[in-house]
Amino acid sequence: MRTYARTVLVLAAAAALLLLFLRNVDLWRVGVDILRARPGWLVFALAASFANLAIRAYRWQYLLEPLGRPPFGPALRATAVGFAANAVLPARAGEVIRPYFLARTLRLDGRADADRLNTTGAFATIIVERLLDVLTVIALLVCYVFIFGRHIQRTHPSAFIGLEWTAATAALTAVGGLIALFVIAGNPQRLRILTARLARILPAAIATAVAHIAEKFAHGLAVVRQPARLAIAFALSIPLWLTIAAGVWGVAVAFGMAVPFTGAFLIVAFLALGVAVPTPGAVGGFHAAFRYGATTFFDAPDEAAVGAAIVAHLFSIGPSLLLGLFFAAREGISVAGMRHLADGVDQRTPSRAVQGGRR
Repeated sequence: MRTYARTVLVLAAAAALLLLFLRNVDLWRVGVDILRARPGWLVFALAASFANLAIRAYRWQYLLEPLGRPPFGPALRATAVGFAANAVLPARAGEVIRPYFLARTLRLDGRADADRLNTTGAFATIIVERLLDVLTVIALLVCYVFIFGRHIQRTHPSAFIGLEWTAATAALTAVGGLIALFVIAGNPQRLRILTARLARILPAAIATAVAHIAEKFAHGLAVVRQPARLAIAFALSIPLWLTIAAGVWGVAVAFGMAVPFTGAFLIVAFLALGVAVPTPGAVGGFHAAFRYGATTFFDAPDEAAVGAAIVAHLFSIGPSLLLGLFFAAREGISVAGMRHLADGVDQRTPSRAVQGGRR
């Protein structure tokens, strides 16, 4: 019942965002603008999406190294499967599926270090990934607002003040999150003791399991305890997000928008907020965020912004969706199987979860 209610709420949110996105839009004109988009720039944007997926997999491979560095191939496949699950399931379910799929693949490949790459520890690295993503998006936003986009201060003064406030607040929040992770990762044993004390209100077996999971989670944050490694991971995040910005910029240019490459940094920041809404594939949130950024700060025509948002969204999820579904199918996992995994059904016994996906 809870799953059904959550699904209804997610779909309602997606529908509301799509209605907002398509409000007062000439859909015929949108279709014409899509057909007239410059194909060369669309190819460039699509290539950037594939490059982004590869860089993301390589960064995750690097973050996992303290636990046991997996080969690039399994990391790429797991990354694609995770993002495919995000595209078809609500609440970013792929974040749970991705580390499970990697651990399962390594066990099936007979890797000796598969046990070290436990699902809980691998999931902790995804938390680090998200923090690095936030820090990088904020860095790009700050660069645009205070270096490249000063003209907005003249053309949109009130909006520029809001951007300055947002950039400063987000930067402080991200740094606070990094400090919190550093404290958690600094002493896994202490975290286990603290968790055990907090879990005294639970039955003994559950309390022990919670403490054990917390310790594994802290071990998965090993990269946070190594400043040099964390700096390298952040450096890898820069080309990752530059390829995302390049894809957004390529689509904008294809639709004839006057958006400079650095202007894509601002649109990417809005997209990061839009995809935070937990709808399948970020439907609605991505589109509304793209339209708002393009029309508000770069004076793009509404129909062109809507058409560009639709194409940019397809390019952002298309490569990972197609590759992820293909890799999952090779392992015998369907979309229904992904849903079972995301709901936590038999995550310790992969075969039963997979069988549920084959029904």
